[in-house]
Amino acid sequence: MSLLSVRGLNIAFGGNAVVHGVDFEVAVGEKLALVGESGSGKTVTALSILGLVEGAQLSGQLLFETPDGPVDLLRVPPRQLRAIRGQDIAMVFQEPMTALNPLFSMGEQIAEVLQLKRGLSARDAMQKAIDLLADTGIAEPERRAKAFAHQLSGGQRQRAMIAMALACSPKLLIADEPTTALDVTVRQQILDLLDGLQKKTGMAVLLITHDLHMVRRFADRVLVMERGQIVEQGRVDSIFAHPAHSYTRSLLASRPVRDVVDFSPDASDAIGTRGLRVAYPVPKPGFSGWFSKGEFVAVQDADLRLQVGQTLGLVGESGSGKSTLALAVLGLLKFSNEVSVFGREWGQGRAVDLQNRKQLQVVFQDPFSSLSPRMTLEEIVGEGLSVHAPELAQLAVRERVLAALQEVGLDETQFPGLLQRYPHQFSGGQRQRIAIARALIVQPRVLVLDEPTSALDVTMAQQILQLLQRLQAEHGLAYLLITHDVALVRAMAHHVAVMKDGQIVEQGTVQAVFESPTQDYTRSLLASSD
Repeated sequence: MSLLSVRGLNIAFGGNAVVHGVDFEVAVGEKLALVGESGSGKTVTALSILGLVEGAQLSGQLLFETPDGPVDLLRVPPRQLRAIRGQDIAMVFQEPMTALNPLFSMGEQIAEVLQLKRGLSARDAMQKAIDLLADTGIAEPERRAKAFAHQLSGGQRQRAMIAMALACSPKLLIADEPTTALDVTVRQQILDLLDGLQKKTGMAVLLITHDLHMVRRFADRVLVMERGQIVEQGRVDSIFAHPAHSYTRSLLASRPVRDVVDFSPDASDAIGTRGLRVAYPVPKPGFSGWFSKGEFVAVQDADLRLQVGQTLGLVGESGSGKSTLALAVLGLLKFSNEVSVFGREWGQGRAVDLQNRKQLQVVFQDPFSSLSPRMTLEEIVGEGLSVHAPELAQLAVRERVLAALQEVGLDETQFPGLLQRYPHQFSGGQRQRIAIARALIVQPRVLVLDEPTSALDVTMAQQILQLLQRLQAEHGLAYLLITHDVALVRAMAHHVAVMKDGQIVEQGTVQAVFESPTQDYTRSLLASSD
């Protein structure tokens, strides 16, 4: 029995069509995945079901089954659509940190839905909110109900979002990239949670994703979307085994391919840490907290060695301490014991620290948030030269900026007026190329890559991976790769270090650690990524 029938859906903005005559159905209790690259139209299609696409021109039919018969969601009165939204159809958004209200606790936000939709009293709604948090596997739900979004981990925030979406027992749950920014074990936990809740409640799930690995594990059927059109659909096992469309085949083939450049075992050290320790002051509970602070140790006794021309992958779950270690290596956090950059330790004077910063640059996870929206490309990419090469004339700076952008595959033949454009005028993969150009322009010898492909779809991630591999081969760069993506480490790294609870529990060559892990924790990471 069909729960939702999408017939001839067209979506346009300002007369420019982005979705063209899309047809598909979601059956009662079905798990359906909608996959495609960024810009394929999958998210805007999902948002149109709930009438959440501002400024769009919509045509076609969105027939949703109700007790009184099917209704067209494109033509129902706004009041009726608001009643359906959250009650019968709910949504889990991609980034809970931006979707959740930072001014209200988790319990208050879930309780608000129950008060508005179910008419519960404030007390009953809060108790139901706590029960929902418990159902989604959040430990200490009474305490977490009082927490704000910034006080929860990424996995906990996503569970809270799911609890909010399930508050009214919807018939259809739309999950838009629900695990994109999560590590492999938390990702699997969220997937298992959705699967268990779907079986328990009998709701249908429309999963929007570019993660084909997730689709294989979760969905019953899959729709493949390219440039606003459904190009292929069918059972997951059939599509994955025998894809008929060339675009589907290209998506399935977009897996990281190992292509590493050999480095000399006798190469000098680019980065070295000995007994690295990072600790934060935290308040003590009770009366004693008035007079002294406690301590939370984020990184403990970390010994790492990154040689010139080498890639070292640092893997672990969220909260394992890998990003904290990277910030210490970059000289952006206070730490104890030793961190050296080409034999020079941090804190030996401004001249030494400035030289370290020139040799050591960083590429962040999300290029959209790491690039200033108020600066042009010329200002963004050239900013480092104002610090590390202030003697350069404006014309020379512009030439260096153009050369750096061209090296990462961006030039004015593709993008007229390139230097005067802003980050929002580029796709996710193009923005990450801009971030790499910004790091390369000061001619560093080491790049710290903090989840450089996790925010990108599979084909864009593959392009960025190939770019990084080429740059390493041409410039002899060393990479400290911070990631939870085991497949990315297999493709890029020479050595790997595994972090858990602030400590490096295992390290060695990628082949040795991944083929014969000695720690149970490493084995669990590998199992979650299969």
